[in-house]
Amino acid sequence: MPLKKTINLTLNVKWGKEKFDAVELNTEEPPMVFKAQLFALTGVQPDRQKVMVKGGTLKDDEWGNIKLKNGMTLLMMGSAEALPEEPAVRPMFVEDMTEEQLASAMELPCGLTNLGNTCYMNATVQCLRSVPELKTALRRYSGALRSSGANAPSQYITAALRDLYETMEKTSSRKEQKQTVSLQLQTPPKQTSLVSAHQRLQEEITKMSPSLDRNALYIKSSKLSRLPAYLTVQMVRFFYKEKESVNAKVLKDVKFPLMLDVYELCTTELQEKMLPIRSKFKEVEDKKLEKQPQKVLKKPDASKETKYDPFSFPDDIGSNNSGYYDLQAVLTHQGRSSSSGHYVAWVKRKDDEWVKFDDDKVSVVAPEDILRLSGGGDWHIAYVLLYGPRRLEILEEEQ
Repeated sequence: MPLKKTINLTLNVKWGKEKFDAVELNTEEPPMVFKAQLFALTGVQPDRQKVMVKGGTLKDDEWGNIKLKNGMTLLMMGSAEALPEEPAVRPMFVEDMTEEQLASAMELPCGLTNLGNTCYMNATVQCLRSVPELKTALRRYSGALRSSGANAPSQYITAALRDLYETMEKTSSRKEQKQTVSLQLQTPPKQTSLVSAHQRLQEEITKMSPSLDRNALYIKSSKLSRLPAYLTVQMVRFFYKEKESVNAKVLKDVKFPLMLDVYELCTTELQEKMLPIRSKFKEVEDKKLEKQPQKVLKKPDASKETKYDPFSFPDDIGSNNSGYYDLQAVLTHQGRSSSSGHYVAWVKRKDDEWVKFDDDKVSVVAPEDILRLSGGGDWHIAYVLLYGPRRLEILEEEQ
């Protein structure tokens, strides 16, 4: 009858000046398991261990012809590496971050603290900040906060907004901004690039008809003879209920596009004037489509700055020369009354990324979230849309 092979053994291991007694070993498991035990005792990684016994050296995956007996002493060679130190700051996962921590990690722009019913002003300031020409003009403004004379209010607000934007540029989103502004900007006529579109371009009117010799219903159509570079569209979201004596909210779902083309709303003269730029837009888009397969293989050069053609007519600063607009900011209202509720700004950062400014709470949202602001319920509803000029990119061969 054959002798039963010993499976569980107790061995001694000598490592330099140290000796470890009664180390358990199971020969049914690969030697790597035993080496893992030695790693726990000595700190020597298994791949750095050389374990010797009479008859050979231990391998990782099989025992081979090595014969082991209870009480044997094995010799191990190998140096232990210093264990990595615990990081001073523990790693934090996105799922565990607060809104402030997430905003800081993603280098989001800073928000504005609500000083008490200032959410509408905070949202307006964030929307206006998306206009690069406004920020450039404010940086050039040399007026002081303290001034006197008839223009003192407008000079004060201009200087205050300039200083606020400069502070916001230097401050991360995790630091709340307690600065604020409370007056209105005084803008010059004609040159301004920001207007409000409240016009009704088609309406019904009743007037006397000479041919019918009575009042008749007419349809009055209006056309735009000039387009501003920046177009604001204000939704009619509140109406006065006489019986209840309150301003009620209009919750109607009003769809709006991320890209707007107002060519059909313009006069024939303006349409003809815009045709060359509109044709150039089409040429650029066609060239981009032709180069699309090559762009997948070629890594884009991040050092090259994208250049754009002017978006205004040469003889009309602050105009739009194409009729094309991109939505770049939305101001929303949440609530049932104009005298209550909450205002929030949603500002475009990249083509596929928008930033939500809920006072001092800043977060990233997707373009799909912006399209859900059209209304129809108690969620945030678009109140003011800010459209900016679509930029015509100058391709490399044109530069």
